[in-house]
Amino acid sequence: MLEIFSVPLESLNIFSIFPMLVAIVGGLLILVVDMCLKSTNKQLYTMLAILFLGLDLGYIMFFGIGSESRAFFDLILIDGIALLGQVIILIAAILFVPLTLSYNRFHEFAYPEYYALFLFMCAGFQFMVSSDHLIVIFLGLETASLALYTLIAMHNRATAFEAAIKYFTMGSLSAGCFAFGSMLLYAATGHLDLEGIRIVLEINDYQPAYLVLSGVVFFIASIGFKASLVPFHTWTPDVYEGSNSFLAGFMSIVPKIAALVVAIRIFDFFMELVWVHNIFYFLIVITMTLPNLVALVQKDVKRMLAYSSISHAGFAFSAVLIGGLQAYSALFLYWILFLFTNLGIFAMLWISRTKEQIWDKRYDHSYEKFSGLIKLCPLAAVIMGLFMLSLAGIPPFSVFWGKVYLMSAAINGGYLFLAFAMAINSAIAAYYYLKLIVYMFLKDPLISDGSIYSQNATLPLKIVIGIATLYVCFSAFFVDGLLAGIVEFCNNAWIPSCQRLQ
Repeated sequence: MLEIFSVPLESLNIFSIFPMLVAIVGGLLILVVDMCLKSTNKQLYTMLAILFLGLDLGYIMFFGIGSESRAFFDLILIDGIALLGQVIILIAAILFVPLTLSYNRFHEFAYPEYYALFLFMCAGFQFMVSSDHLIVIFLGLETASLALYTLIAMHNRATAFEAAIKYFTMGSLSAGCFAFGSMLLYAATGHLDLEGIRIVLEINDYQPAYLVLSGVVFFIASIGFKASLVPFHTWTPDVYEGSNSFLAGFMSIVPKIAALVVAIRIFDFFMELVWVHNIFYFLIVITMTLPNLVALVQKDVKRMLAYSSISHAGFAFSAVLIGGLQAYSALFLYWILFLFTNLGIFAMLWISRTKEQIWDKRYDHSYEKFSGLIKLCPLAAVIMGLFMLSLAGIPPFSVFWGKVYLMSAAINGGYLFLAFAMAINSAIAAYYYLKLIVYMFLKDPLISDGSIYSQNATLPLKIVIGIATLYVCFSAFFVDGLLAGIVEFCNNAWIPSCQRLQ
């Protein structure tokens, strides 16, 4: 006789995934609206996307920090880091989506599927940061990645197709590495949840060593592809170049913060192994250094920013190496400040985007394009200059404070060489950031019509750029309060190293 088991609804804690459901339902509703209203204004889809992302974010803020909670048979973990990761993902999405409301309505923005896929992608990243179970992390990773591949290809240019294929190929390899690493750790421990894996490995003194070694190596490769760590970074500049500036800016922020959260959860307790620690140390130093050197010789601003984002990812991943509450709090502070700076500079590239290749046959944003910008469009030159100074870590602009707190965490953790490498790479990066400022302020313009630099500058784009500019310039006044809030989130997180410090 079969015995029927009933699962109480309360044990599922369905409200824990309500934010993700809001994004998924929003994507489906956009598709339904398009079927019912064929002649509707396409800007309606942008407004609907922002509305559902706002509801998503509002629910998370209302949910509050609270205490760690689990749901769906312990597959979902809602803790401080999960909430903080989701907040960063949604704020970035809400601020980047209005960039689709440019005067030059590129064809992909007319498709409702674009906004539906964007919402599905956000939901995937939210699932990715809201679990410590390897299966759920993998499903969230693939949901977000498949949507992102399609969004890139919808730009419908030869470079966009090339970018989508490269990203798909590298993403598939990353997914394979993640799945294979999960299989090896399951063979070693009999668990797929990270807490169970940690307990078994600590009891068995991280034996059998060959399975643990192989599993961790595959995870390093998988997370390295997603976060574009060297030597897994080769796809990044080509994908950024082939994508529109809206998506390129978004990719520089959101997939990386999701990868960072997953790296914190997976690698935190593996850092006790000397060889894992040393591998990460090497990867982080080389990731900060090599892209900076390559960025020095780039001819396109967007490709330069792609290599810049790789270096910034190396800075952020140093927190995973250092471990502890201070390092993780500095990581999230750094990435929030980096979010607004990158939002601003990619928005400025977007408003100057033209379908005609006036300055260069290959590149959309060559350095020559911005020659003498101070004489043609002074306000645009000043704003872009501020964002470049911020990315260079020049005080008192926003990214400077993130770098200071990360370097402080490195010094306090005894990583003096790492802090020295951070300082040296900040100095190297300042050269290629200032290179654009030199072109804008010290060279003669190549054209006489300055209106081309602001032809996409609609009111929503101006508002977004204004928000980013104010944040970059006045972050010094609220960075302490922001850090205090981040520490409170991190205090309510499942992080073994933080638990040991408390």
